[in-house]
Amino acid sequence: MLFALICKDKPGHLQVRLDTRPAHRRRGPHGRRSARRHRSLRQSRPFRERRDPALELGLQQAGQLLTASNGIIAMNYWLFKSEPSVFSFEMLKSKGKQGTQWDGVRNYAARNNMKAMQIGDIGFFYHSNEGLNIVGIAEVCALAHQDTTTDDPRWECVDIRAVREVPNPPTLEQIKANPKLKDMALVRLGRLSVQPVTPAEWKEVCRMGGLDPAP
Repeated sequence: MLFALICKDKPGHLQVRLDTRPAHRRRGPHGRRSARRHRSLRQSRPFRERRDPALELGLQQAGQLLTASNGIIAMNYWLFKSEPSVFSFEMLKSKGKQGTQWDGVRNYAARNNMKAMQIGDIGFFYHSNEGLNIVGIAEVCALAHQDTTTDDPRWECVDIRAVREVPNPPTLEQIKANPKLKDMALVRLGRLSVQPVTPAEWKEVCRMGGLDPAP
């Protein structure tokens, strides 16, 4: 490396010298050994945390649905699971336009999916254990709030109301047999009670259920 020095006894003259020091001994412009600094940066490792696969999938798919190309929040699609003997789609219809809170959820991934919901989002209503099919469409009518069935502040829920029935309810077996739906959360994470649905999955399930075009 070449560097120049201004001679005090001869103003206007420069003295050029050759720096023969090894690269690791040279200092940067701020008096620090740049090679050492760069080496330490290369050796640094990012912090890694353990993730819940179900939570990660829910957040990833929900994040993909939240942003539209024009920067406006787009409508999101979801799936709500309920045992018909406990709370059926007919019971949701009986709640009218006011709807009801989707309470009782005690799973972090399902809770986080509800926290990502916006008013006006729509979702499939799925009958679990009995029927095993998508019987209706529901709409989010209130943002996530404290679940009134518990005093634990960790658990929040949204309010939903019935929109319409599905004419030909697709069964879980039919959904699993459809190659277009092989990555659907209902197929991969069957036990998750509140799931994200991609726009492509939404259209395909609606088509299977006799709703074409999809709402």
